[in-house]
Amino acid sequence: MLARLVLEDGAVYRGESFGARGEAQGEVVFNTCMSGYEKVVSDPSHLGQIVTMTYPLIGNYGINAGDLASSRPQLRGMVVREVCHRPSNWRSTQSLPDYLQEYGIMGISGVDTRALVRRLRDSGSMMGLLTTGNETDEDLVNRSQKLPAESAVQCGKEMTVPAPVTLHGRGPRVVVFDMGMGETVLRHLQHMGCEVIVVPPHTPAEEINNLRPKGLLFSDGPGTPQSAAAALQVARSLLGCIPMCGIGLGLQAIALALGASVCSLPHGHRGMNHPVRDVDTGAVEITWQNHDHVISENSLQDIPATVTHRHLNDETIEGLAHDSEPVIGVQYRPNPHERPLERTHVLCRFASMMSYVPEEVKCSCAHPTN
Repeated sequence: MLARLVLEDGAVYRGESFGARGEAQGEVVFNTCMSGYEKVVSDPSHLGQIVTMTYPLIGNYGINAGDLASSRPQLRGMVVREVCHRPSNWRSTQSLPDYLQEYGIMGISGVDTRALVRRLRDSGSMMGLLTTGNETDEDLVNRSQKLPAESAVQCGKEMTVPAPVTLHGRGPRVVVFDMGMGETVLRHLQHMGCEVIVVPPHTPAEEINNLRPKGLLFSDGPGTPQSAAAALQVARSLLGCIPMCGIGLGLQAIALALGASVCSLPHGHRGMNHPVRDVDTGAVEITWQNHDHVISENSLQDIPATVTHRHLNDETIEGLAHDSEPVIGVQYRPNPHERPLERTHVLCRFASMMSYVPEEVKCSCAHPTN
């Protein structure tokens, strides 16, 4: 069936429908992942977005539940050059088109994604419509120009826990302030042996403090820093009382609490191939990112914080540490396929601030591998 993607600037892209039929609307963005499309479609930070994949062939190894970032797809729609309907992988349980159709998510294939991504890169992300309907192009363009920007606050609320959830462990108690995160960080903390208490984003600082945690982690999530007002207040209240770590949107909330400001990127950092340099060691890590905003460089002049990581492509700030308090954070996500075995890993640095060394880190230090 014919499908069309219509952008608010008047551009119309035609292709073939896969997944569900009907209409989807949202912010049209692009993601540079060459693999790992399962995590892209299930990444909570893509909530409310129509995602264009820059890699031309998507879906060739199907869908496996163990590789998802959350329990279901989170994006509004998917745009690809070519989609595979018959995957080949022993771990695959269904095809990508079948998976999207199961959850009512639309997709369009046969699109010149190079031309589309160049437009988004040059003009910035914009609102759009994905449809299998019969309206004229002119009517669709007119409607796309009237689409309201997605409510970042509402996006985050859709993904957060409604009440505290405890994941037991023998290590220190870590409270995770949930702003709409995926499961990767929780898996890392569990691998490290921590006792994890996930709390909703409306939890006040006093209630968190009463849990007597050894550390407080602000999660990543969809939306903008303006939607993280509750996290900002908690960070301000507990600064200096509990070691803190921020991931993605969580780092931006901490930066705002310290008095810094954030600015928006033209088209964001989205993908699993973003190079980030550790300022202290010079080591470069290829990272998983999905965000529109970064910490403003000029706003750090009077802030007692030091830049710990930088993006190699544009030199934007990717990590921050307080100069005197146990507070750190990174803009990117911990790699979903590795455990934090190295002491340079942000979660291991966070553990050290809690005076805790995970057993697996001890083992890796005692028995280094090539």
